[in-house]
Amino acid sequence: MAALKRLVPSLNRVLVEKIVPPAKTNTGILLPEKTTKLNSGKIVAVGPGARDRNGNLIPVAFKEGDHVLLPEYGGTEVKLGDKEYHLFREDDVLGTLHE
Repeated sequence: MAALKRLVPSLNRVLVEKIVPPAKTNTGILLPEKTTKLNSGKIVAVGPGARDRNGNLIPVAFKEGDHVLLPEYGGTEVKLGDKEYHLFREDDVLGTLHE
C-alpha cells in the first residue's frame, strides 16, 4: 500500500473534504435532491497565510477540523489516493458552520 501524500496548501488556501449528505433516511425513505444540497465541507489542511505589502504574515482565519459553508461552484478539485478534495482561497469560503 502506497503512503498517502499530504498536501499543504500555499498562501491563504484551504484544503476541504466535501461532506456528502445521505440520499435516504435510516428507515429507507428517499430524500429529494433539494434537501440534500448543502455545500459544506470539513477543512483538512490550511496554508500559512498571505503576506501584506510590508511582508507581514496574515494568518488564515480557519483551522483544521472546521466545518465550513462553500460556494456552489469554484475551488480546484484534487485527488489524493482514493479521496477527492477541493482547494479554496480563504476569501471563497462563505462561513463556518456551528452545531
